[in-house]
Amino acid sequence: MPDRSFDTTSAVHDLLDALGTLDDRFLTGDRALEDPQQVLEGYKWMFSILQVALDCYVWADPANPRFVEIVGPYKKWGGDNADAYYQYAPVDPSRTYRVRGRKGDAAYLSLTVYGGPRDGRYSERIVGIVNDRDHLDIGPGGEFELVLGPERPADWDGPFLTLEPDSVVAITRDYLGDPIHGTRCIWHIESLDPPARWREDDADLARRFRAALTWVQDQANMVPIGLGEANKVDEPYPVQQVTFGWAAGDAAYAMGSYDLHADQALVIRGRSPECAFWNLCLWNQFMHTYNYDYERCTVNGTQVVSEPDGSWTIVVAAENPGHPNWISTCGHPKGRLWFRWFYPSDTPDAPTTEVVALGDVPAGPPR
Repeated sequence: MPDRSFDTTSAVHDLLDALGTLDDRFLTGDRALEDPQQVLEGYKWMFSILQVALDCYVWADPANPRFVEIVGPYKKWGGDNADAYYQYAPVDPSRTYRVRGRKGDAAYLSLTVYGGPRDGRYSERIVGIVNDRDHLDIGPGGEFELVLGPERPADWDGPFLTLEPDSVVAITRDYLGDPIHGTRCIWHIESLDPPARWREDDADLARRFRAALTWVQDQANMVPIGLGEANKVDEPYPVQQVTFGWAAGDAAYAMGSYDLHADQALVIRGRSPECAFWNLCLWNQFMHTYNYDYERCTVNGTQVVSEPDGSWTIVVAAENPGHPNWISTCGHPKGRLWFRWFYPSDTPDAPTTEVVALGDVPAGPPR
């Protein structure tokens, strides 16, 4: 009889056991959620992070990788938004890779390599970034190419990103001003020195399932997030030199929250510095957007109708007050506000906020 004892069996059952108690985080204790919408979204979030864990740690192969979607309408977690596409590919710092792409209608695109542990814990630092503004040579048809590796190949003089010894993953970002009708960026990665064959190995597969378990547990430890001071946007912080996890390295951010009755609106006024792209998203306490297939719960700089002086007013409310820059709370009385600005010429000033009755929302500029 063949040996029926597998290390992978134990690793898989540990993962299943952890999933069985994951909802305790938002059903009980001091983080228990009162909003039924958020509780139901929490169950979907559980399987979003599991899906990402399996894609990034169980199926991913740094010897012969491919880019896979890690955020989207059915993968909401970690600060997603309606305007962007994110893809993930694992990397082995001893190998060399060619990345090819076509820009499409992206207002901003980048590839970021992160360094850190390989055991499912979040990355600890940015190894390097290539973006469409400073690094990539975009051809007349939007095509581009770059190489990643421990050393620049002798026959390659184009864009190159050095893989340092702790490099673990490459993540792409492309943001569209019109994500519904615009053409997204195409990304493709190939290993220039892949092994000749692949065979499953019990010890290695068990390690990958344990990494998936670590990922799920670490993500669960971050949520549900607190809401902070209601109906306020905090002071924006500048483009970061040091980031945690898989945060972007080309953006300034600001966060805030809202807490509104059904007959109230939060009026947010601000001005964005010159930048490639900016948006505002509404999040629940799992750091994911509401269902933007039905109502607009995010708005970006291309969509917003500005005032004659270039400033803007955005209205957050449960119902449409007739303002062109209304975004819906989608049945959530409380939630997070999240701004981001890519390639900002300056750190933005904090937007101001005012709570008014729904019927007192000021008229907006004409479309």
